[in-house]
Amino acid sequence: MLDSGLSLPTVDDIFRYRYQHGINLGSVFMHGPWLDNSVFENDPDGSRELEALKRLNPNQQCRLHSLHEKGLKQTTSTWQAHWLSALTGQDLTWLRDVAKCNSIRLPIGFYTLGPAFCLGTGFEGEPSQVYTSCWNTLKHLILKCQLYGIGVLIDLKNIPGGQLCSQDDSSETVNVCANIHNRILVRDCLAFIAQEVTFHALCGVIGVQISSDSDWRTWGHEWYDEVLEITSSINPSLPIYVNDGQNLPAALDYAILRNRLPAPLNRSPIVVESHRHHITESDQSQEPENIIENVARELTELAVHHGKVVSQGTAVDVYIGEYSCHMNGGTWKHLDTLERDVLTKSFGQEQTKQWTSKASGSAFYRFKSSGACGVERDFEQQVKNGSIPAPAWLTVPRDQVSAKVEQAKSQRPQLQNKFLSQTSGSISPHGRRRFSLGWDLGFNDALCFFAAMSRDVIPGHRDGGDKIGALDLWVRKRVIEATCLGEDLDIEWENGFRTGVDDFYNAVAVAI
Repeated sequence: MLDSGLSLPTVDDIFRYRYQHGINLGSVFMHGPWLDNSVFENDPDGSRELEALKRLNPNQQCRLHSLHEKGLKQTTSTWQAHWLSALTGQDLTWLRDVAKCNSIRLPIGFYTLGPAFCLGTGFEGEPSQVYTSCWNTLKHLILKCQLYGIGVLIDLKNIPGGQLCSQDDSSETVNVCANIHNRILVRDCLAFIAQEVTFHALCGVIGVQISSDSDWRTWGHEWYDEVLEITSSINPSLPIYVNDGQNLPAALDYAILRNRLPAPLNRSPIVVESHRHHITESDQSQEPENIIENVARELTELAVHHGKVVSQGTAVDVYIGEYSCHMNGGTWKHLDTLERDVLTKSFGQEQTKQWTSKASGSAFYRFKSSGACGVERDFEQQVKNGSIPAPAWLTVPRDQVSAKVEQAKSQRPQLQNKFLSQTSGSISPHGRRRFSLGWDLGFNDALCFFAAMSRDVIPGHRDGGDKIGALDLWVRKRVIEATCLGEDLDIEWENGFRTGVDDFYNAVAVAI
C-alpha cells in the first residue's frame, strides 16, 4: 500500500499496461494445418478450414486427414498436433532471450472455443468435435507463455458469417445487423473468454480483441456497447481492444467517449488496435526513402489526446497490431539487393522507434513466415537482420536492473524537489501538495513496472525491465482508484504523476 492509499501495481496490471513488444503468432488456432502460415486473413468466417475438414485441401495440392477420408479420430489428432506445435520451448526461449518479446497477439476463431459455439454454423456436428480440446490447448499455451514472462492478446478474428453487421448503402441508417444469430454467438464467445480469463486467473492475458480489420462502420457502436457491458460485468479490469478498420480518427472518437471519466459502472478500458502496412497503390508510386520518412508522421492523431487525462476527462492509447518490413513490389524497382536490404533495415528501425515512442505496444506481422509471405514479413529473419531492435529497457541485463533501481531510489528526494524548487512562485501550496502526491505515485509505479521481472514478480527469469506502455490508460486507472478513495484529483496531480514517471526513466537511463 502506498502513502496515497493506492495499492502497488499487480501482476495483472504489469502484464496489461506495460509496453507490449511482440509478434502475431499467425494461423495456428484460426486455421488448421492445411494452411500453415499463409495469408490467414482470407478466411474471415472459417469456411476454408471447414472445407479442409470435410474434403480436400483448398489448394488441391494434396489430400489431408479430412473427416471424409480419415474419420474424426485421425483428423482430430492431426489438428491437435498442429496446435501443440504452435510454440515450442525453443521458440519461447528465442522470443524471450533474443528478440526480447514480452507479448503475443493470438488470432482465434469462434470454433476454437469448442462444439458449443459451433451450433447453428457450418461446423455444427462432426466438424465441431475436432475442437473439443482446442480451448484447453490454447489455455495451456497461455500458461506456458506466462511462465516465460510473455503475455497473450486473444484476438477473436474468425466469426460466423465473416462480419457481424453490414452497411446498408441505400439508407442513412448504418450498422444494420445482418444476422442476429451470429451477433448473439459472437457475444457469447466473448463472454466465455472473459469468464475463462477471470475465473481461471489467466493473468498472462493482456486483453481481448473483439473486432477484425473490417470497415469500422460495419460493426456499429451499439454492438461494441453491448459487448462492453458484458465484459465489464465479468471483469472490468480486462482491457478490450477494437480494430480501427483503417479509420483511426473514428475509432479514437469511440474509445475516447467510452473511456471517459468518471467511468460508468467501472467499464473495461478500450485500446484502439491499428494495422500499419505500406502496400497500397499510392505507396507503390513512392520511393522507399519517402515511405520511411512518412513513418515519422504515423499516429500524429494521438498528440492532441495524450497527456491530458484529467483535463479532458478521458484517455486513449493505440496498439499497432500488425506491421512488417514489407513494401509493395513496385516500390523496390531499380534497386539492387544490397540497397533493398539497407533500406529494409532502416524501415524496420524507424517503425520500431515510432511505435515505442507513441503506441502502447506493437506486434510484428508474423513470427515465422512461409515462402509466400516473404522474408520482410518474417520476424525471426528481421530480428537477425537488425531491422527490429528490442526497446532499450528490455535489453538491460538482469543483474543491472536492480542496480539501476537502487540508483534511482537514491536520487528520489533530489529529483522530487527539483521541479518544486523551480516553480515555487508559480504554484499554490495546494498545487504543490497535489503535484508531490502525483509525483510520488508516478515515480513508484514506474519503478514497480521496471523492477518486476528482476524481482520475479513477473515470471520468466529474464533480462530487462518493463516500461508503462499504455500510460494514458494507466493514469485513467489511477484516477478511478483514487476517486474511489474519496480523492479529487486535478491537473497538478497528473502533471506530478507524469513528471515522476519521466524522472524515474531518466534516472535509470531509459528513453522516454
